[in-house]
Amino acid sequence: MTSGEGVRGLFAPGSIAMVGATDKSGWSVATFANLRRHGFPGPVYLVNPRTEVVHGERAYRSLSDLPERVDLVYVMVPTPVVLDVLKEGARLGIRHYVVLTAGFGETGAEGRKREEELTALCRANDLTVLGPNGNGYINAGVGVTPYGLPIPPPLLRGSVGVVLQSGALASSVLAFSQARGIGLSLLTSMGNEAVVSVTDVIDHLVDDPATRVIALFLESIRRPEEFARVARRALAAGKPIVALKIGRSGLASRTAQAHTGALVGDDAVIDAAFRQLGVIRVRSLEDLIITAGLLASSGPLPGPRLGVVTPSGGASEIIADRAEDEGLELPAFAEETVARLTEIMPDFGSPANPLDVTGYVVVDRTLLSRALRIVAEDPGIDVVMLLSDLPRGEPPDPEPVFRLYEKSTRIIEESPRPVVIVGNVLTDVGSFARTIQERTGYPHVVGGIEHGMSAIGAAVRWSAVRGRAAVRPRATTPPPVVRGERTGVWAEHRASTFLAEAGVPVVPSELAPDEETAVAAAERFGYPVVLKAAAEGLGHKSDVGGVRLGLGSADDVRRAHREILAAVGASGLGTLVQPQRTGGVELLAGVVRDPAWGLVLAVGLGGVWVEVLKDSVLRLLPVDAAEVRRALGELRGAKLLTGARGTEPADLDALAEVITRVADLAGALGDDLESLEINPLLVRGSHIEALDALVTWRT
Repeated sequence: MTSGEGVRGLFAPGSIAMVGATDKSGWSVATFANLRRHGFPGPVYLVNPRTEVVHGERAYRSLSDLPERVDLVYVMVPTPVVLDVLKEGARLGIRHYVVLTAGFGETGAEGRKREEELTALCRANDLTVLGPNGNGYINAGVGVTPYGLPIPPPLLRGSVGVVLQSGALASSVLAFSQARGIGLSLLTSMGNEAVVSVTDVIDHLVDDPATRVIALFLESIRRPEEFARVARRALAAGKPIVALKIGRSGLASRTAQAHTGALVGDDAVIDAAFRQLGVIRVRSLEDLIITAGLLASSGPLPGPRLGVVTPSGGASEIIADRAEDEGLELPAFAEETVARLTEIMPDFGSPANPLDVTGYVVVDRTLLSRALRIVAEDPGIDVVMLLSDLPRGEPPDPEPVFRLYEKSTRIIEESPRPVVIVGNVLTDVGSFARTIQERTGYPHVVGGIEHGMSAIGAAVRWSAVRGRAAVRPRATTPPPVVRGERTGVWAEHRASTFLAEAGVPVVPSELAPDEETAVAAAERFGYPVVLKAAAEGLGHKSDVGGVRLGLGSADDVRRAHREILAAVGASGLGTLVQPQRTGGVELLAGVVRDPAWGLVLAVGLGGVWVEVLKDSVLRLLPVDAAEVRRALGELRGAKLLTGARGTEPADLDALAEVITRVADLAGALGDDLESLEINPLLVRGSHIEALDALVTWRT
């Protein structure tokens, strides 16, 4: 991890040297032009040992020949020379570098060796290096632009910090943000992250007063624990992180013995991690920038109840559909709101939410803003969405337009609830529109209904997570007593005993090595009973014919016992006898170790349907009962637990407590545990009972 001081110095140099500067390189031409065009106030020295003039200015032979020790070196030399430049700079006391040059870890074994040498050199000399194989960065807030591709003016300064694990996409992201009027505080292309990592830059942006929102393009999360730490810092600081994480098609390693493993994939775990850490995940570059732009302008949004003001009936229908997609509510207006709207609306209008004020806005240009004021005062609304596009062209006399927007700005500023302005479609914000915003203070306009509704939904969800972030951490569960070796697979007869001793409710059972013992156990439990194979290392008993249900007599038990032992062969220890349970809902509650993120809780519809329906939700450990309750509510089959079609509703608080106890137990077992699964976990009202269990150890 790079020190905060090192990263701050990297992004705010007072002087820069471009080593390898040449008129023959487009990278060099663009970098030098960017520094000159966008107002870098300090000296820029050009270093090239083979010529005296580069880009029309004097060139120096080496860093040692410069008239002063610079703060930052931008390295563009051939790959074999990069380390020599860093060594020379280190001797001179220069600590900060951007390495544009490729040919390192991205190119194979030889390149990886070069990168290891570079990293070792940097650690030994306390050097801060961005790259190699990266375009550089744009610190728009202070006009520092050592960036290898052209930056067209004007460079809009703002409060969105962008961090990309991609060089090729950086300029596209820059162009789109500028076209949408979204100003940046910092944009950086990370390159190979040999020294400075994504998490180092996030850490910096959390502390950066110029940054309100952090936008990430991620190809991989190299250090999950470090990422989780900085994400929690950002959440605590009230700075949203919006992330586009690619690679959703990747497959995770599975735990072969547990159903849980079939539900846990790389991308599903990242989704769960992001939700818990308050990281907003988006699916496109457009949503990345638009969502970040909305949050930078609006800050947290207080709730999901949306009041919509629009001049279009068709747009109202689109918004209603998208609100349902995003989990947003469109509550009916209060009676007083309806009465006030009726007074100002034309007779053919309807004062409903979403509010279509109709095309009468062409006749009465104040109608939209007056309706906005009324809706914003409705007590049942959390956020107001105003559908309104900025002008695309400048009229001959723009003064009436300025006055209209000044009035709208005052109404928005005086609104008791946040107002989010959304355009109909995704278009560029033109020069006249920017002039309006600069002169009147008119707020940011989110680009298009589709992306705007996604952004509002994301902002509401982030705000809810942010509100829960202050909850105190839970006490650590003490390690449980484990009887026996922590190796291999503990089948049900051992796993259930272990769970019961740890306080998890488990169906009664007896291990029967012979027929008569099985019959005696069945008589004690009362018929009907269930017989299951008991064998060391046996995970899925039903796959080998190792389960018999609904046994109603002693003869049934004897026959089932013989058949099960014949099915499992020499590994059989006997049968496990249990009372038959009926009714209720069967769930899976399992914990499996993800190779990157650690232990992951999966909760889903259980029994034989686990892998067929795949109705499950994931959470990273640790969790509390409130988080488990939220997870249960996310299941597609959640209504089965709340009394659908007259069934007995589950005691969700009790259920959440049991699942939390299972998760705590798994977490307390430490690094030896690979997976712990209960499937099914029977839920019938307040009666909750594990009917089968499996524990798999890592050794």
